Formats: sequence, structure tokens, C-alpha cells
Amino acid sequence: MKQLVRWVLLAAVSAAVTVPLTLVGVPSAGLFAALAVGVVLALTSLAPAGVPRRAGVAAQGVLGVYIGTMVQHDAFAALGSDWPFVVAVAVATLLLSVLAGALLGLHREVSPLTGSLALTAGGASGLVAIARDLGGDDRVVSVVQYLRVALVTASMPLVVSLVYHPDRSHPAGDVTQSATAPWYLSVGMLVVLVVAGVAGGRLLRLPGAGLLGPMALTVVLQLTGLSFGLSVPMVLVQLSYFVIGWQAGLAFTAESLRAIARILPAALGLIVLLGAGTAGLGVVLAHYTALTPLEGYLATSPGGVYAVLATAVETGSNVTFIIAAQVLRVLLMLFASPLLARSVVWASRKLSRHKAETTPANSAPMRVAD
Repeated sequence: MKQLVRWVLLAAVSAAVTVPLTLVGVPSAGLFAALAVGVVLALTSLAPAGVPRRAGVAAQGVLGVYIGTMVQHDAFAALGSDWPFVVAVAVATLLLSVLAGALLGLHREVSPLTGSLALTAGGASGLVAIARDLGGDDRVVSVVQYLRVALVTASMPLVVSLVYHPDRSHPAGDVTQSATAPWYLSVGMLVVLVVAGVAGGRLLRLPGAGLLGPMALTVVLQLTGLSFGLSVPMVLVQLSYFVIGWQAGLAFTAESLRAIARILPAALGLIVLLGAGTAGLGVVLAHYTALTPLEGYLATSPGGVYAVLATAVETGSNVTFIIAAQVLRVLLMLFASPLLARSVVWASRKLSRHKAETTPANSAPMRVAD
């Protein structure tokens, strides 16, 4: 009964905090609210014991399908002959993220693996969801990832206004929305995709199988036009955000919070450098394609996808191209990061750099990434 009361308290407060965060436009508001509430209740000894592993895997699967539905079967056609440049810029962004993560990993409170996941420029909610399974500290990853998203989103209006001086008199048309399937068909497809994706991902020994397996299957259905208008009900998306946020938040202790506070100055500096680096890649992309400098900046922004879309529409930019480039970036980050995690673990062992995670509690999952 005591545990039940604590779960009810956790769910009720998380839902209450989500509402105002959603109203002010915070990305993935449910996840952020659940993380913050989980931390507070954990530090005050009012939190439940922890999230069951099966619930975490189910939440990863729902989120994987949700991210996969971002891909439209004709979306990448918008890139046209410029797709090699967009891919090259996305790969360069990944390399910048890895470099920034390696630098953060030099901090005594952070392992190289956690640093790499924390500063990957894309798919914040997905990376938080699978960080623990890969052997990273999901607490550090969640805080740094949301710091990145917050900084990019908050700075975008200033950068656009002060650097690019856009003409806002001719906004772009609304993005066309495709027809969606009835909720009961979508829920049925969702269950099949999650179960088959998780099982197939584990069979193939795919890192982060709970997220990447269902996401891969969904992307295939979307690109082949066989998704039949699949749309994940938002109530399930929000519930998944809650579970993932709780999973990280309930693991906090006073000592781990102090340790993360010591990391933040270094993380903040690296996030700023990462933003400057991707802005430079936007200049390169605009130079080799028909994009304007503003469109190049929006296409390569390392986060804040919803702010990017709103800015693109408001300034009359090439919305379809920018969306396709952003989706490609997010998918590359989510699929490549788990694979790179194994390389990071191997390299750190090769160099005999046996750094501990913030707490010994996360040492067990490190074996999963071997």
C-alpha cells in the first residue's frame, strides 16, 4: 500500500508539472517533468523503489515507433541531388558530438561512454531511454541532453534575428499532414511493432534493442508506404515519457546531484562549442546547395526540432528540405550512437582508462555494451 501511494503521488505530480511545461513549449515536456519530479521525490525519500525493467523496455519501444513515424515515405525526395551534402553534414555533426563527448569524458566524474551519449546532437529522449542499457549514467545523460535542447531552443530566435535578419513578410505554407489510421488500428500495429522489434533487435544483438528495433521496423514501413497512416496516440507517448523520466530521476541521490553540478560548467562550454560548430556546417551546406544561409543554419541546428520547424515556417524557408535534413540527423544519431558506444568502451579499455561512473550502481549495465 505504501508503494502504491508513492506511485500515485509520483504520477499525479508529474502530470501536474507537465501541463505548464507543455503550455510554454518545453520539448518532450512529460519526460522533463517526470525527471524533475522523480529527482525531488527521490531526494525526499517519497519516491517508489524504481521502474520495473519491462515497463522501461515497453516505453522505449513506444518511443521508438513514435520517432519512426517522423519519417514520411517521400520526405527524403525533398533533398534531391543535394542528399550527399546533407548526409556528409550529418556525419560531421556526429563526429563533432563524439569529440565533444570525449572531452567531457575527461572529467573525473564522467566516463567516456556517458560523455559520448550526453553530447550526441540529436534524439535526446531516445538517448536518455537507452543510456542505462548501453552502460552509461542516464542521470548525467538526461541533464546534459536537456541542457543542450534548452540552450539551442532558447538561443535560436536571437541567432536568427541578429545574424540572419530574415524577411518574415512571406511565411511558408502549412506542412501537409497525411491521413492517420483509426486509433485502434494504430494501437494494434504499435503492439506488434514493439514486440517484434524488441525480439528481433535482441536476436540480432542490436545495442539499445528496446528502442532501435521498433524504430527500424517503423522506418521500413514508413519508407515503403505500408504503415497505413500509423500514428502513436499521444497519451501513450506521454506515458512513455513519464516512465523514461522516472527511470532516470528515481536513481538520483544527493551525492550524484552534487557530482552532476560539478560537470555542468564543462558541459555548458562544450554545448556552446558544438552549436558553433554545427552553425559552421550550416554555412558549408548553404554554400554547396541552393539553400540560403538561414536555411543552412536551420537544417543543421543540433536540436530544438520544433523550434526549427516554427522558425522555418515563419521565415518562408524551405520547410520540406529542412524537415528532411533534421529527421536524417536524428535517425543517424540514434542508430549510430549505440554502435559507437561499443567503440568507446573498447577504446577506453584499450587505453587502460578505467574510469568509474558517477555511482557504482551503473557499473553492471556496462557489461551490456561489451
